Amino acid sequence: MNNNNISIQDRSKLFAIRAIKAYTELNKRHFDDAGKVLAKQFLRASTSIGANLAEGEFAQSRADFVSKYSIALKEASETRYWIDIMIQSGIISSKKFSSMIDEINSIIRILISTIKKLKNK
Repeated sequence: MNNNNISIQDRSKLFAIRAIKAYTELNKRHFDDAGKVLAKQFLRASTSIGANLAEGEFAQSRADFVSKYSIALKEASETRYWIDIMIQSGIISSKKFSSMIDEINSIIRILISTIKKLKNK
């Protein structure tokens, strides 16, 4: 998927949709409680990225905007963490999630860059 020319808001929305689909597939498996908790944490964090960016759209100030984007960055980092944990624990294969890892890393880079630019203004 080539997302180089779309906004970070649309990019995060597409990522959330992919995460929802991945979560749905994961739920078709019979996991123990730990697997279910990890999958749900992944879902929550991955869908929260775009939600925070959407809140930032109507920020009351530049500081509020930066705050919403910073929260989105934290959620993106958490999403990457849950993917790593699921891979290292054998719940998912790195091969199946490699494109999601690439995409969350791109989202993180974009958010870091945006936040730095805004803070330097």
